[in-house]
Amino acid sequence: MFKGKNVVITGGTRGIGRAIAERFNSLGAKVFVLYASSESQAKELESKGIVTIKCNVSKRDQVIEASKKVREITNNVDVIVNNAGVMYTMPFEEFDEEKYRRMMDINLNGTIYVIHTFLPFMKERGGVIVNIASNAGIGTSAVGTTFYAITKSAVIMLTRRLAFELGKYNIRVNAVAPGWVETDLTVSGKSPEETEKIKQWFRDRTVLHTTGRPEDIAGIVTFLSSDDAKYITGQVIVADGGRIDYLTHSL
Repeated sequence: MFKGKNVVITGGTRGIGRAIAERFNSLGAKVFVLYASSESQAKELESKGIVTIKCNVSKRDQVIEASKKVREITNNVDVIVNNAGVMYTMPFEEFDEEKYRRMMDINLNGTIYVIHTFLPFMKERGGVIVNIASNAGIGTSAVGTTFYAITKSAVIMLTRRLAFELGKYNIRVNAVAPGWVETDLTVSGKSPEETEKIKQWFRDRTVLHTTGRPEDIAGIVTFLSSDDAKYITGQVIVADGGRIDYLTHSL
């Protein structure tokens, strides 16, 4: 499906990002993964023919340097997937400015830096941008996610605005808003018992009574990036098992 296509994915060594990278790779794309850490996982991806570039997307100079390394291999990028993200949970009354700024720097600013820097690779022949947001950015009741939700709602608005601005270049811009997906990010530092308790909390709030897998999100991303979705732009695809705890609406 993606033979001859070049795909740039941020945060692609673990979790959802890795599943996306491996899915594109299996479908014939030339995949470039930008990552901030996880050296061993990066080497595993390289063994599969995926190009990995160390880059903290919250640092604009590093994103520019990463783009130069991509340019050494190709002048065209067909798909950009902004997956890099970080999440801290904290009640509003326990506001931690450092954690909030880090979420904003990576989740939102990193997305802006990557799109702005790699846009010249796409302008001549068009392309696709897929941003990984979160259903938190639409308004769920998950405790302690207010500040994380702010960053992801900003990603959703960025997605919609860029669909307007970049359509003239035949660039489609969409987002995926996952519900709870079991990854290193969501279970880090938790015991198996704590993880199971969290999973049950989310199961109880979905009509499918289940939680997500990274592969569930990867399939949506490749669909949005394919010609099967060539008439879709400015949309947010919510993949959360049918959450029923939204602030103003539910399934």
